[in-house]
Amino acid sequence: MSVKNFAIVYNHSIGRSVEVKDSLCKLLREKSYEPDIMNIDSMKGCPDFVFVIGGDGTILKAARHFAGSNTLIFGINLGRLGFLSQSSECNLVPALEKILAGNYKVEKRIMLQYNDSTALNDFVVKSSLSGRTSRFSLKINGNRLCDYLADGIIISTPTGSTAYGLSAGGPIVNPALGVFVIVPICPHTLSARPIVVPDTEKITVCEIQEKTKYFVSADGQEFTETDKEINIHKSEKEVQLVLLEDTDFYSVLKNKLHWGISPAKM
Repeated sequence: MSVKNFAIVYNHSIGRSVEVKDSLCKLLREKSYEPDIMNIDSMKGCPDFVFVIGGDGTILKAARHFAGSNTLIFGINLGRLGFLSQSSECNLVPALEKILAGNYKVEKRIMLQYNDSTALNDFVVKSSLSGRTSRFSLKINGNRLCDYLADGIIISTPTGSTAYGLSAGGPIVNPALGVFVIVPICPHTLSARPIVVPDTEKITVCEIQEKTKYFVSADGQEFTETDKEINIHKSEKEVQLVLLEDTDFYSVLKNKLHWGISPAKM
């Protein structure tokens, strides 16, 4: 894809985001580009390429806005983990040089859909009875699969498998796979296990008890309350994330999550 225009999305609530935005803007202007500047709370349009400055939460919000477009998204991490980011403030200059030289690759990431909401990471379903376990019924393609006594249920994409789903005991899934992961949250049974299903499946979550409301969160940011069955499926929209050519999923696992590294010798 030929990049004709750039944009910078920054999160004003994160420390140093304004300074990094100004530095990046100066670097692009030195290369004869005039980037469009957007606050994370006032995004507009669909530029060819957008730099997103902040943490994973900032990238998730930007991803939902630009989903379904041809916009390429490159994350610059100023948060804690930055699993979705490819650069930090300290290596901004070499990262920009690689991007302008075209030394990057684009990964299309699948998303989930619930009513009018999309999620790049996950949808989380919990009962409105805060602080209590509830009984949930899980259906796949309309067929009842199992019941959970749990705090809630996570339905995640491969991208989201390293987020809340991982913390709840779910598997790590390569984002190249076309699957979804269903993980019960703190199930009150020894037999409950996460399940991986093809992304063509229709997933339904419903509360066994009558007249119970649910809270459904998209990427932990957008919340919906409902007393109806929760029907979740693959979205028609995708997100295009930019990865530098010298990185891959497994190196990110090792560097960000310290996966596969043995404990230090005593």
